[in-house]
Amino acid sequence: MPPRRTPTARQGRLGAELRKMREAAGLKATEAAALLGVNSVQISQIESGIAGVSEERLRRLAAHYSCADEELVSALAAMATDRTRGWWEEYRGSLPHSFLDLSELEHHASLRRDVDFLHIPGLLQTKDYARALFRYVNPQFAESEVERWVEHRMKRRGIIEPPQAIPYEAVIHEAALRIKVGDSAEMRTQLDHVLDLSASDHVTVRVIPFTAEGFAGAGSAMVYAGGPVPKLDTVVRDTPHGTVFVDAEAQLSHFRTLFHRVKEAALEPGRSRDFIHELTKEL
Repeated sequence: MPPRRTPTARQGRLGAELRKMREAAGLKATEAAALLGVNSVQISQIESGIAGVSEERLRRLAAHYSCADEELVSALAAMATDRTRGWWEEYRGSLPHSFLDLSELEHHASLRRDVDFLHIPGLLQTKDYARALFRYVNPQFAESEVERWVEHRMKRRGIIEPPQAIPYEAVIHEAALRIKVGDSAEMRTQLDHVLDLSASDHVTVRVIPFTAEGFAGAGSAMVYAGGPVPKLDTVVRDTPHGTVFVDAEAQLSHFRTLFHRVKEAALEPGRSRDFIHELTKEL
């Protein structure tokens, strides 16, 4: 199989985890290559996600690296053998790679957590809200292109809708609920949509009001996707230089703590629903 030109974030994560295992074992790429009967370039390609790896080779490497975490090894083996071509593939070439990587990440996620301060989280957005957002951010887009971005965003909502719904938590600042991305009618519909979704057993929405005291976490916006095991969790953050997928264990630990701190600053779900309901009356 020829090397991949552009590995997905999921393929890159598999390779990165194998590299972490090798480095934790104190072994060089040449030693791993000798075990598989390949050269160090091929090991480098596997660890960068450019080349795939079979389950048999992955387990041989894990054993050679003395990795005793069988749950992690089995999860990586499942990643290595997964040949799923998800719905997001139809958008390849017409949407940014980061959009498709996020869709794939969500498809395999065991849970999802969002923290947002300026916009309603994407999974909670209505078509009109998403359309107004994309039109504003990309004024050069033709209407057909805007609609393609909106269509993709709506399909992503499948992970919080039956029958494949996963546990979902969102912490939203009052600012995001008040900023009128569309007109007042569209915003009222958007808030009603958030209320409807928050009534589901698997969806929890919390609001941080402007009146919250001692809150300095406005820079902690994040998407947190749970993996099949905690070591394979991923945090996604938008930066001025593009979308970043965070997977280092120390950073994951930091963002887990940060999420809980942000959640503590928010109103409880019942009070949050009442808060959003009152906002709809102002529109």
